[in-house]
Amino acid sequence: MIPVILSGGSGSRLWPLSRSLFPKQFLPLITEESMLQQTVLRLMGITECERPILICNESHRFIVAEQLRQIDIKAEAIILESVGRNTAPAIAISALAAMQHGKDPLLLVLAADHVIANTGAFHTAVATARRAAETGALVTFGIVPSHAETGYGYIEQGSHSDWRTGGDLPPGVHPVARFVEKPNLSTAQSYVESGRYLWNSGMFLFRASALIAELEQLAPQILSACRSSLATAKADLDFLRLDSEAFASCPEDSIDYAVMEKTDKAVVVPLDAGWSDVGSWNALWEVSEKNPDGNVIKGDVLVVDSQDNYLHSANGRLIAAVGISDLVVVDTEDAVMVAHKGQVQQVKKIVDQLKADGRKEAAQHRVVYRPWGCYDSIDNGARYQVKRITVKPGAKLSVQMHHHRAEHWVVVSGTAKVLNGDKEVLLTENQSIYIPVGVVHALENPGKIPLELIEVQSGAYLGEDDIVRFEDKYGRI
Repeated sequence: MIPVILSGGSGSRLWPLSRSLFPKQFLPLITEESMLQQTVLRLMGITECERPILICNESHRFIVAEQLRQIDIKAEAIILESVGRNTAPAIAISALAAMQHGKDPLLLVLAADHVIANTGAFHTAVATARRAAETGALVTFGIVPSHAETGYGYIEQGSHSDWRTGGDLPPGVHPVARFVEKPNLSTAQSYVESGRYLWNSGMFLFRASALIAELEQLAPQILSACRSSLATAKADLDFLRLDSEAFASCPEDSIDYAVMEKTDKAVVVPLDAGWSDVGSWNALWEVSEKNPDGNVIKGDVLVVDSQDNYLHSANGRLIAAVGISDLVVVDTEDAVMVAHKGQVQQVKKIVDQLKADGRKEAAQHRVVYRPWGCYDSIDNGARYQVKRITVKPGAKLSVQMHHHRAEHWVVVSGTAKVLNGDKEVLLTENQSIYIPVGVVHALENPGKIPLELIEVQSGAYLGEDDIVRFEDKYGRI
């Protein structure tokens, strides 16, 4: 069995922590590990589970690779999408890739941004689903509802007498009677009271060839475009880069709409394991640890006479809350968001407005991550910018030059190996160097500890697109 982890979401409803260039699946929202790392670690203990295939946006590739490295996990493949095309193409690509070299594994399809509190119950459900998938069924996992929820789609369980395909179903597996869209509150309440309906989790288990056969019948255009994009895909360092033109031509559909709602092979396994897709700040409050007053407190927070709030200081600045209830307050380096818990679904409208106004807060944090490390834009003005740069041990920035800016580097800790024109020097703590406009230069950390330095840029134009790369170990030329 090969896990397929879908990591292409943008998580806009968890802004300002989640940004399009660093979305929620890469954030440590519940534990010290990111949600992606939790998803991978949750697989430990499942028998005959191979290395995972990950599907992600190409702009997230180095984040995915670094987070896997941090937990000492190697991927079977990290497949890069140039554009998002929803879950059906992503899963089709994974199935085709898994079947290369004559293999036909089971695929356990998971989202990178879900919380599952009870790992043991999850493993038991996977074992149950596996017995059905080995007979050719397409298995989805339905969450046993804890309340009437209007934010999820539902799956109605059929009876075993409804199953006409492939012999008897194993115990704990039910035919899918139908998928239903997100209901209103009264309908959701009737679903929960009936005991026949489950939340649609978006997790699946099926044999690769079984999915491909259904795609051939039900969504041939998706399958054809995916075959073309994979046939001309190119290896790029540790990644597989799909043919962008072929993949962009693929219809944009969910696996539910393309296959699961139409196939006669769909079955569902109930899962009661403390699941959440953490699709809003209120959902994150529900799954987080609370103090006796019902407050979730992250970072430097002082609270007086306040109840049932989510309070998160992500930048070390003090949040003082007095006499408030049912609020979400999130303070990052460059944005503060305050919302009533009952209105948190509206946060996406703020993100839409930021995008419409062309503001960078929609896409990235003040701290920007790169394959070599990260930088924090501390201050800026009309003709200057100050950054704090962190370079990982053994990492190197590209050999580059700038047309419009000069740079002055001051080493705070660690050792810097600097190419400055035709000279190469080593700098240590409190030493500095000046890089004039137009001079070819490079920065490397040859040491065993992170390199920290302050960069002062000055010039007429300070945009990140004023970089001419001549050589780059990460293939970004």
